[in-house]
Amino acid sequence: MEELSKQYEPGEVEKKWSARWLASGLFSAADRSAKPPFTIVIPPPNVTGALHIGHALNITLQDILVRYKRMDGYNTLWMPGVDHAGIATQNVVERKLAEEKIDRRELGREKFIEKVWEWKKSSGATIVNQQKRLGASCDWDRERFTMDEGLSRSVREVFVSLYEEGLIYKGEYMINWCPHCHTALSDLEVEHHEQDGHMWRIRYPMADGEGGLVIATTRPETMLGDTAVAVHPDDERYRGYIGKKVIVPIANREIPVIADEYVDMSFGSGALKITPAHDPNDFVIGEKHGLETIKV
Repeated sequence: MEELSKQYEPGEVEKKWSARWLASGLFSAADRSAKPPFTIVIPPPNVTGALHIGHALNITLQDILVRYKRMDGYNTLWMPGVDHAGIATQNVVERKLAEEKIDRRELGREKFIEKVWEWKKSSGATIVNQQKRLGASCDWDRERFTMDEGLSRSVREVFVSLYEEGLIYKGEYMINWCPHCHTALSDLEVEHHEQDGHMWRIRYPMADGEGGLVIATTRPETMLGDTAVAVHPDDERYRGYIGKKVIVPIANREIPVIADEYVDMSFGSGALKITPAHDPNDFVIGEKHGLETIKV
């Protein structure tokens, strides 16, 4: 008979029961079953590192649901996996290569992708082992990675189908361009910081030769991409200019004067140059008024 330890040793107890659970196949879901199905696809952790306390809490809550449904007679599948995490993983791998004095661009695309897969194999294994140590009752024979060929092919097919059915479209939109990664970044990955700047005042001559409008801007370098000047519809100073046209200095291009409530009458001159391709707020105004988008 095994002697009972005087102290609870969680490491040994968890190791023992985890091994027994996995060996018995208790967590495997049947492909065909008369039982009602209950399925959860685990929100795949990123392969950028190890699990943290937030993952542990989330996994525990899912495990409670899954184990309850399994005991309640459901054919239960909790599918595990890890996520490639896109740019985040790329940056982690780049930093690892930098420690070895290797530049991604010198390495080349194919070799770099090989390095990413090597990182996934290492980091992914760490994450899975952590999940198993937590006692997660996943069906480990069904583990997936979001860059698996089957999943990647399915994503491509879905996007093509959505496009062919007219449910999604391809169009021009303002993006966050990373000059280091040479790719677009999600709005969720971008932090905006306010900076002090100089307010420049520029006179836009009226197209009919009768006077002009003075706009105030902190970004005169985008002037060549202007496609309108906006004023507030309630601003008495500019009410007579709405609907007329002004000329963009240097470019000598005519653009309309439009009315939009977005304009702050008390800021600057109260006349706002609109550059849809170079400012997110201007882009929204441009879409609203059907303005041209000019990249500088």
